Amino acid sequence: MRSDVEYSPVGEGFGMRDFWLYVWLRRAAVIAAHVTGLGLTLIISLLSRPGTSLFSWHPVCMSFYCLCMTEGVLLFSAEGSPFCCKSRKNKVRLHWFCQALVLIAAATGLGFMVASKNVSELPHLVSWHSLLGVSTLTATVLQAAFGICVKFPQLLRLSSPPPRLKLYHATCGLVVYLLATFTVVTAMFSDWFQATVRGVAWWAFLLLPLFPALVVMNQITNAYLPRKKITS
Repeated sequence: MRSDVEYSPVGEGFGMRDFWLYVWLRRAAVIAAHVTGLGLTLIISLLSRPGTSLFSWHPVCMSFYCLCMTEGVLLFSAEGSPFCCKSRKNKVRLHWFCQALVLIAAATGLGFMVASKNVSELPHLVSWHSLLGVSTLTATVLQAAFGICVKFPQLLRLSSPPPRLKLYHATCGLVVYLLATFTVVTAMFSDWFQATVRGVAWWAFLLLPLFPALVVMNQITNAYLPRKKITS
């Protein structure tokens, strides 16, 4: 008895992939997600004025963390990705590189935050942002370990077939990305950010992180939506 699942893009059965407007909208959304992620990283880096304090490096590192995570997922997109012409093997290598940068940025940002709190003699883990942040970083490390399992299933002697491991890895990755998005949103309510950004601009910053999250969620669900189950 063997059970396996085939996965196919949403809309494939309806011929939507051949519909030019559908393809154009998907390409535009992916490009917009690239621009939004890069724009948020640059603006946050400018607003935090890195080097003025230990804390100033925390927003820089964590915005770079989010950018690398976004690019690490979107590089697999067939629409609007600068790496769309690369082979699958090269995309996987780039994904590993992006996720390595994610871990480095996360560790560095956490280190600066802890150091800043210690110098200021402020308590740790007293806000929703900090609690979500620690949960997100823990999930990121676990997801990276899961990625090693997907890459080397034979070496680790895992019983699950590779397609199922990839499904689990993608699903957990989506959860981590959504956790990171919620963490960024809660950062908008911090005293530092509310003192730096006010009015309409604050609302714009509050909504902008949601757009790349929607694009990433759409990409992952499209790639791994169950189509049919085959049992033999």
